[in-house]
Amino acid sequence: MRRAKKLLRIIFGRTTFVITSLFLQVALLGIILMRLTQYSAYLYGFSVFVGAVTLIRILSKEGSMSMKTAWVVPILLLPIFGTLLYLFFKLQPGTHKVNRRLQELTRKTDRFLRQDRDVLYAYGRSEGTGGNIAVYMNRFGRFPIYDETEVTYYPLGDDFFPALLSELERAEKFIFMEYFIVDQGEMLDSVLEILRRKAKAGVEVRFMYDGMNWLTHLPYHFPKKLRREGIRCKMFAPIRPVLSSMQNNRDHRKICVIDGETAFTGGVNLADEYINRKKRFGHWKDSAVRVRGKAAQSFTMMFLQMWNITETEEDDYRRFIRTENVLAGEISGVDFQAGKDHTGDDGAGGECAPEPPEEKSPGTADDPEFPGFVMPYADSPLDNVQVGEQVYLDIINGAKNYVHIMTPYLILDDPVLVALKYAARRGVSTVIMMPHIPDKIYAYLLARSFYRELISAGVRIYEYEPGFIHSKTFVADDEKAVVGTINLDFRSLYLHFEDAVYLSRCPAVRDVERDFSETLEKCIPITLDDCENFPLWKRVAGSALRLFAPLM
Repeated sequence: MRRAKKLLRIIFGRTTFVITSLFLQVALLGIILMRLTQYSAYLYGFSVFVGAVTLIRILSKEGSMSMKTAWVVPILLLPIFGTLLYLFFKLQPGTHKVNRRLQELTRKTDRFLRQDRDVLYAYGRSEGTGGNIAVYMNRFGRFPIYDETEVTYYPLGDDFFPALLSELERAEKFIFMEYFIVDQGEMLDSVLEILRRKAKAGVEVRFMYDGMNWLTHLPYHFPKKLRREGIRCKMFAPIRPVLSSMQNNRDHRKICVIDGETAFTGGVNLADEYINRKKRFGHWKDSAVRVRGKAAQSFTMMFLQMWNITETEEDDYRRFIRTENVLAGEISGVDFQAGKDHTGDDGAGGECAPEPPEEKSPGTADDPEFPGFVMPYADSPLDNVQVGEQVYLDIINGAKNYVHIMTPYLILDDPVLVALKYAARRGVSTVIMMPHIPDKIYAYLLARSFYRELISAGVRIYEYEPGFIHSKTFVADDEKAVVGTINLDFRSLYLHFEDAVYLSRCPAVRDVERDFSETLEKCIPITLDDCENFPLWKRVAGSALRLFAPLM
């Protein structure tokens, strides 16, 4: 009886309804097109011509060849349907509208995200490269690099959870939370209990989550329920039974900001499996990071940019700036807007590094008490600038001794694949840690299709035997690390809204490496023999799936 009820809930549930609606729309579109071409040779000829022009346009555009191939294959196999599907997704007015709105909000928050010239100069000196990645991130993302920020790394969601609750209890002014997965259980209940109390005490509480959650995790009217309790709540891009390219761009970020002083990010969502209160795919290995100090301001602005996309009345951003930070009208530093800084240097030219400050900044990387440099950043799928991938490539290409990577997925485009193989071939210890118990069989088969090529080049691959790795961390040479939400797959690098924090010469970098080394003891190495002995049908399936990897 219980099984029958569960089956009925699945059949008549909202997820089934949405998926069925979308499938029927695609099928109807295909049937109409096929019928039209049967009755008109001219229409068919015109469609083929449009398909050829579309292919030329795709191949000539700047961007990932792997992403292009994902469209070229269906257009060649089904010229009419593939062409119209591509045009449908690329010409969506909703996507362009969201991008314009986000760009407008980014410009309005620019004044609160100016790069401090002294900090950038000190970072450039410590790197010996002029701080190239920091300059790039300022010019193409408006993400300053900060000093005077304390960083704490949490190697498990189990460690992160009590720290999150403790910081939420300390909130006095505002709490901003933005998460990809929010599911009912102990973790969410504990967080909401604090948020309700804080809202009643006058703390401004905003809670935003990705619209995918209403299909499987939360009731559709969950935001309305929280609003009645004093918590401002909304879904980002709710899933609707209507074809839209925007539904492919999910909010994969995990951000919590408290009073503009403290911020959290990492791989941990608000669901019990992330803190091992619920068993899924064995032991769940995840990580998170807390920043306290100047760098929290970037997370505040990241959240407000996304929150205000659908708001008609914008915030007074000055309300959310730490009092000790410089306020609007008094902010000084390097402005990289439109590819230029305040000195008038052209962003496309070679003089990217700022001029030395007139006076030496109070802290330097050579000072043992100096806490290092911290750069929070976000990545949008709508601006055609893959800052998340560029940071990863910068770490891989700049590594001298080692680069260690934890990632749940390994679906690589050419630049990352080439960089990993080159790092190993030039003598850098290049190690990738993957799950042994996958959450998605197709993603695991795709990842395995890359193993042989990487291992043959000298990259070492290990799988976490106790269960599933969801952590997204890079660490190199005891000097640089990234902790965030960005997987090594196409969805994270090209299709989702993401965030992370880049650490340079922070004490926490060694904590990230220590976690990697300790976790490695629980892993099993993958060899070329293992690749050969992997079942043939799985190898064939993984290779075939690579054609569609950019869509997965």
